[in-house]
Amino acid sequence: MLREARFAELTPGELYGILRLRVDVFVVEQTCPYPELDGRDAEPATVHLWHQDEDGAVLSTIRVLANGEDRAIGRVATARSARGRGLSAELVRRGIELCAGRTVDIGAQAYLESWYERFGFRRSGPDYVEDGIPHLPMRLSPDRGDRHPAE
Repeated sequence: MLREARFAELTPGELYGILRLRVDVFVVEQTCPYPELDGRDAEPATVHLWHQDEDGAVLSTIRVLANGEDRAIGRVATARSARGRGLSAELVRRGIELCAGRTVDIGAQAYLESWYERFGFRRSGPDYVEDGIPHLPMRLSPDRGDRHPAE
């Protein structure tokens, strides 16, 4: 089930599930100790999107951030057991819908460049290394936000 809420609307259990998944994927699985909690989750304009199973376990998550007039989609994570089901793709599409008419930026892990291109994102700068992992900036222009690729 796809869920959507701002920080103040999250229950403690939902928040715990979202943060636990992000730590499991970005810190533990990718062996990358870094400050996952960056303060942006609690910003009033941040929208959290996630899929949960019938027991309430968080299977995939993203967040949509306000960056002035622009938006950013980040913290795209899927539980290992739920990969290959299109859950994150559905969340990214919904995130793009929430950003309608605005430029959307992402800091993509480099190996996912072609995955994000499916949604209309294009490289917007040189590669960089963040927390020991190759990344690249990508941008979706407002005129490209009407794309909804098939799974």
